[in-house]
Amino acid sequence: MFRRKRTSCQHHDQLNEDIPGIEGINIYTYKELKIATDDFCTANKVGEGGFGSVYRGILKDGTVVAIKMLSSESKQGVGEFLTEIKVISGIIHENLVKLYGCCVEEPHRILVYNYLENNSLSQTLLGANRGNIQFNWKARVKICIGVARGLAFLHEEVHPHVLHRDIKASNILLDKDLTPKISDFGLAKLLPSNVTHVSTRVAGTLGYLAPEYAIRGQVTKKSDVYSYGVLLLEIVTGRCNTNTRLPFQDRFLLERTWSVYEHGDLERIIDSSLTDDLDVEEKCRFLKVGLLCTQDAMKLRPSMSTVIMMLTGEKDVDLEKITKPGIISNFMDLKLISFTKTPVLVLYQKKPSQVGSLSSEAGNLGRTWRRHEQR
Repeated sequence: MFRRKRTSCQHHDQLNEDIPGIEGINIYTYKELKIATDDFCTANKVGEGGFGSVYRGILKDGTVVAIKMLSSESKQGVGEFLTEIKVISGIIHENLVKLYGCCVEEPHRILVYNYLENNSLSQTLLGANRGNIQFNWKARVKICIGVARGLAFLHEEVHPHVLHRDIKASNILLDKDLTPKISDFGLAKLLPSNVTHVSTRVAGTLGYLAPEYAIRGQVTKKSDVYSYGVLLLEIVTGRCNTNTRLPFQDRFLLERTWSVYEHGDLERIIDSSLTDDLDVEEKCRFLKVGLLCTQDAMKLRPSMSTVIMMLTGEKDVDLEKITKPGIISNFMDLKLISFTKTPVLVLYQKKPSQVGSLSSEAGNLGRTWRRHEQR
């Protein structure tokens, strides 16, 4: 359907020199993407992230696309731009976004994806637009299992394996049928078959970060599993992982879920809007899977293929022992400081008298914290 755009030899040379390894995907001109978005009109803007904006566009052949424009002021984003192209360009799966092509014309860096009508989970299930879609239990099951299948595909079927490193509600997009698609591969890492982990500068989103990754900078498949577990709890409860407007004991979703689990009262935390289905047992099973995924000891967390079997009932969750989750916000404060030009994540023990101030700090950092990995 799409053909690589013909460009001059001079432009090809500039393209290959500017971003090597870009061969083999569709190249769009800035002019045609400008026309597709009505000059990047504000009315066509559907999202914004730390590295640029996303617009809805219509190509000349009538195809509706999502056009992700990298901010020209972001030096970090050029590396992420190349990473995203390399990781996702050759991968096709029902639960992953599809990359159609890109535009590389100085100073523009633009990615073109398939357009997903129902935006992200953070906006429609957890955000201000929640009322626009009715997320009944059947829809949530479909989303939970779909994301798990997408991650299992990246972890176990793609070679080399792919570590996403930023699984969160805002990176789960929904099509018209509420089929979930994992997006934003700018922080992804490739994991060769003979390697168990990748040591890297910590990057991701506070609230979804596995403790061993945040503390030691070692990212594994189990780091993604942890992030998925937090997301799973958010989908079943209908609330964000951190909410500073709640009483202190309820502010951190993972901590709260563990507390009600210990008291044998998991159903208390299920989204109260789920009145369409009386199968409380299945909802509690999903919450237990979320707790299994977020256990402090990463070796105890299940693989994503095992997660799928638990969610679908092929494997009995109740036969698994659930140990305490790794909750950074429960015992540490997170601060960002700079040594020379390199941002560093510093973690230190909180004094008991200081714990009360943690929630607001975590909430503020959670909305903005993201750092590029060390080259």
